[in-house]
Formats: sequence, structure tokens, C-alpha cells
Amino acid sequence: MIPPDVRAVFFDAIGTLIHPEPPAAAVYAAVAQSLGSRLTEAETATRFRTAFAREEALDRANDLRTCEERERRRWRHIVAEVLPDVCDGKRCFEELFAHFGRPDAWRSDATAAVLVELRGVVAGLPELRPLRHLVISSEVGWRKPAPEFFAALCERARLRPGEILFVGDDPVNDYAGATAAGLAATLVGQLVV
Repeated sequence: MIPPDVRAVFFDAIGTLIHPEPPAAAVYAAVAQSLGSRLTEAETATRFRTAFAREEALDRANDLRTCEERERRRWRHIVAEVLPDVCDGKRCFEELFAHFGRPDAWRSDATAAVLVELRGVVAGLPELRPLRHLVISSEVGWRKPAPEFFAALCERARLRPGEILFVGDDPVNDYAGATAAGLAATLVGQLVV
């Protein structure tokens, strides 16, 4: 149930509203194989999870601070760890970074499902109809679940934490991070309107 004080809803993007299409492991494997890698898509997926977890731990050890430079470095490290056998690591990273920066690399079919859950609320609250605020971790300098990230949401919306509902897919970064910062929160599929 959406708390009665909620005046704005923020959504996590990746994993909640948008998903890579084709899946990230398939893209990594295809680009890597074009550059001489012998890793399979399954091996690439396993290596990706390990490399991603290592960078997540590093970010947590550094208080979840981020910026554009850190995000590029983070992804460069992930690509290098996942695909160590490519003939041109720099080119591999640049191709992957460019790929995931294009709209056609993503699908948004989950958007419709999430927004359908909110249709009654959106229809009844004209201020929720247009999406007005975009908060990007590297621009505000903090990654979720840092309280400073959620404070930036409040600042952008000019609302108190209890007036914002955060919808995400990650129990730690989205749900626990938002609730620890005083926001209402829910995970995709658990929203009741």
C-alpha cells in the first residue's frame, strides 16, 4: 500500500524499468569474441558477476562515492577482469561502453508493468503524471544505498523523505537504502495500490 503522505515516486532504472537487450553477458561475449576471446557466454556471465561484486565491494569500502570518472574506471576494471583474453582491451571497453550508452541496447517492457501498478495513483494525482526528475549517481556523487543519494532525491523533488516512495528491484541498494534514509520503499512486484 502506498503511504498517504507520498507525493512523488522515484524509480530505480536498471533492473526495474530498463533491462539490457540482448543480455549483458551476450553482448560482452560477442564483442570479446570479435576481438579474439575464447570465453563462452556462460563463462562471461560468471566472470561478470564476480567482477561486478568486486567493484561493488570496492565502492562500499569507499563510502559509495562516485563521479563520471569513477564510473568509467569501474566499468573499465569490470571489462578487463571479465575479458582478459581479448587482443585489444581498450577497444573492447570502448565498444561495450558505447553500446550500453545507446537507447537501442535496452528494453523497457518492465516499465509498463510497474507503471500499470501505479495507474490508479498516477490518475488520481496529476503531479505524478509527468516524470520530472532524473537523479544519476555519478552526477550527485553518491551511489545507492548511500543516504546522500536518497537525500539528493529529496532535494530534487523538494520533498521530505516521508513524501517519497522509491521503487526498485534490489533489496539492499533500493529497498534498505531508501528506508534507512526515511523514504517509503517497495520492490517491483510488491507494490499495492
